[in-house]
Amino acid sequence: MYLALRALNVSLSMIPDTTSSYTIGLMRLQFWRDAVAKTLSGSPPKEPIAILLASAISDLDARTQGQARISKGWLNRMINAREQTLTNDPYPNIAALESYAENTYSTLMYLTLSAIPMASVTADHVVSHIGKAAGITAVLRGLPLVAFPSPQSQHSNQNQGGTSVMGGGAKQGAVMLPLDVMAQARVKEEEVFRQGAEAPGLRDAVFTVATRANDHLITVQQMLSNLRAGRDVGHEFEHEGEEGHQYGSESGTDHSRNQRDETPLDEVNRAFGVFMPAVATRLWLNRLESVDFDIFRPELLGSEWKLPWKAYMAFTRKKL
Repeated sequence: MYLALRALNVSLSMIPDTTSSYTIGLMRLQFWRDAVAKTLSGSPPKEPIAILLASAISDLDARTQGQARISKGWLNRMINAREQTLTNDPYPNIAALESYAENTYSTLMYLTLSAIPMASVTADHVVSHIGKAAGITAVLRGLPLVAFPSPQSQHSNQNQGGTSVMGGGAKQGAVMLPLDVMAQARVKEEEVFRQGAEAPGLRDAVFTVATRANDHLITVQQMLSNLRAGRDVGHEFEHEGEEGHQYGSESGTDHSRNQRDETPLDEVNRAFGVFMPAVATRLWLNRLESVDFDIFRPELLGSEWKLPWKAYMAFTRKKL
């Protein structure tokens, strides 16, 4: 299930770079909405990822005697959120960026938890913050690539962040930072295109956005510390009660009832493998800080050699 969900996520994320127009991108997303509906009904289309997902769902049903379910609403939420990336429309504010991260990265992690299976308000709460941090960080990592797209990824998509020429001409990119942050730091998109990393205010804007991602990781650390000290996590889960976030007697499933014997800390420890994206996110944010928030530094695009060891230690110690 892990591979199937992430293969689907990768396929969705590549649609803007592998389609030649906005309309075709919408058609691809609609194909996946239809494919998800058919796959969940047991009749997947003849598409490799859909077949892999159907096989994983069948295995999950057999493993849990039909008690665990993959949410169609969550899968469609991931697909719908990708529409925003088709045109590179800027995020109006940092809250909109967080919402995008919640609907993509956090939702992918909710789906992974449901495949364990696990229906835990505490685990969902933790991955909500981790997903938001990972999603915000992904937008930062991709900023140079979106602002200055390579010739291989230049299609004729019309977008508000730049201009395009039909028939394969050069496409100007977009600066995918929240507009409220850019306004506060007095960042102008045109100056980023002209001056790159030296654009006035750009590092301040990147710092503000990176700080929001780091705040979510700090919140996760505080939540885990509170649980290990025998206390409540410290604040309410803002999405509790929404679709897919019903727990205990509300969910009505046998595996949810069986989990009532587990403490929140037990649930978190059992789900800890799902939290691993927090490790890679923190390492990259640390590298960004080490280059003084110069988002165009080429080393930020490379892999992190410390990641396997850091992830192993975090999982072994159950500490992020």
